Amino acid sequence: MKNYSPRYSLMACLLALFCVFCAKTPAQQTSPAVQTALTSSADAAIPAAQLLQPAELMQILRSSNGEKPLILQVGSHVFYAEAHIAGSEYVGAGGQDSGLQALRERVRGLERSRFLVIYCGCCPWNKCPNIRPAYQQLISLGFTRVKALYFADNFGTNWAAKGYPVAKGR
Repeated sequence: MKNYSPRYSLMACLLALFCVFCAKTPAQQTSPAVQTALTSSADAAIPAAQLLQPAELMQILRSSNGEKPLILQVGSHVFYAEAHIAGSEYVGAGGQDSGLQALRERVRGLERSRFLVIYCGCCPWNKCPNIRPAYQQLISLGFTRVKALYFADNFGTNWAAKGYPVAKGR
């Protein structure tokens, strides 16, 4: 097993604090539409068939044939700057109106059949304030090939610690 720098430990602590904050005060941070999406069950908000496991995404990215997805991070910019999936783009926190607006702007003009993968990874899947609103936004815009990257715990545990490609900055 690889040794990870104290930065990853700090990132994990920051992720945990962010999740606690988000779990306690979503109504103060989000619009009624986003709040509705947050309180929906995970199964109702994102069908199981639309979930993508990290290993599955790696298989897609490593494949020499087939369409590569546009990967969009819909969580905190602080976490994106610390570490994110190599090749992904930051668009804004899906749990905030400004993040959903940035998402709409980013996908404007894309073919509705474009293969999109969204992820957050701020905290455990069932507490994430960002992934469900972002997913619902893309579906409401008519995108037909949207997958949500499933991080059971968080980005650090379910992606970085597994040695998958990570980039930093921005």
